[in-house]
Amino acid sequence: MGKMIYMDHAATTPVHPKVLEAMMPYFTEKYGNPSSVYSVAQEARKAVDEARDKTARALGCRPSEIIFTSGGTESDNAAVRGAALALRQGGDHIITSSVEHHAVLHTCQSLEKQGLEVTYLPVDRYGQVGVDELEGAITDRTSVISIMMANNEVGTIQPIAEIAEVVKSYRQKGRNLVFHSDAVQAAGALDLDVNKWGVDMLSLSAHKFYGPKGTGVLYLRRGTPFTPYQTGGSQERNRRAGTENVPNIVGLATALELAQTHRESASQHSRRLRDRLIEGILSRIERVQLNGHPTNRLPNNVNFVFEFVEGESILLNLDFAGIAASSGSACTSASLDPSHVLLAMGLPAEVAHGSVRFSLGTANTDDDVDYLLSILPGIVAKLRAMSPLTQTPTS
Repeated sequence: MGKMIYMDHAATTPVHPKVLEAMMPYFTEKYGNPSSVYSVAQEARKAVDEARDKTARALGCRPSEIIFTSGGTESDNAAVRGAALALRQGGDHIITSSVEHHAVLHTCQSLEKQGLEVTYLPVDRYGQVGVDELEGAITDRTSVISIMMANNEVGTIQPIAEIAEVVKSYRQKGRNLVFHSDAVQAAGALDLDVNKWGVDMLSLSAHKFYGPKGTGVLYLRRGTPFTPYQTGGSQERNRRAGTENVPNIVGLATALELAQTHRESASQHSRRLRDRLIEGILSRIERVQLNGHPTNRLPNNVNFVFEFVEGESILLNLDFAGIAASSGSACTSASLDPSHVLLAMGLPAEVAHGSVRFSLGTANTDDDVDYLLSILPGIVAKLRAMSPLTQTPTS
């Protein structure tokens, strides 16, 4: 097989060459433990401090509000659990949405077993949370609200700034309410200024924006109640114990700086290819539906359901043809269950099984899109001919 066409950037991205170059010295020459006092250790400490400064500039916050973690999952876990437990004496109610990443949903389910109450907000057919519904769910016991910035499966962007205004109005009435957003899919596509969005906590993962796997960020606004998720050392201002992963932290900060610098051009490139892909699929294949908001979506996300076929079968055929795509979240792709996001959007389970996600990146080209459009209709037609569910399409 020749060159692989990679269209699964929502799952992970390749490390940018400049990122790898920045990381390399901290594997070999500058390998010290940042908590030690001698010179090679202080070189590592300086690198972590500079990375924290870069990350803070990208988010428009103070360096002291940055916590380096092992990735988006840990950041989500730490944010929701850390704030909920810190505020438990004054309120034991969490509000989230039914389309969150499982890093948030499973944390909420775990907290329910500890006696907390969780409201899982429904979404509309585009996967979007209603601000009025969220405000109506707030009670005098609500302490934490966690709504993702953009959905990892269908790309829908949530009304984060509007939700933040609701939270602000309750604070002005004396309520101690904390607002977290999982922004893992937003880096490189949306402005991440935390003050513009109005969030108290925000999660990022480096490998989603051409940085290394195993490293993330939790932004924690100064003064936000928080119980540490990981203990055993005084690192990260006593908020996340463990020796800092210096090479990866350097890589994350470099990748985030590059992502923010080139955000407009990269988004424009992805958006153009995305729209070509959407138009091409809709015009070439019958009984297919675009999932997510038609316009208020990430610039690189394309998610379709193809009736009468399994998404996994399409993916296997695409892989054989040299194209890498996904049926949804990489964290749950091994599951035989249909996407919880699509079910929450009202799709029947048998239809949701036919979902395929294409997520574009900076290296994708018009030729990549043309090649996909040249083979996908034939793949779908072949699979439908083999499927017992196939019906004659009606006009």
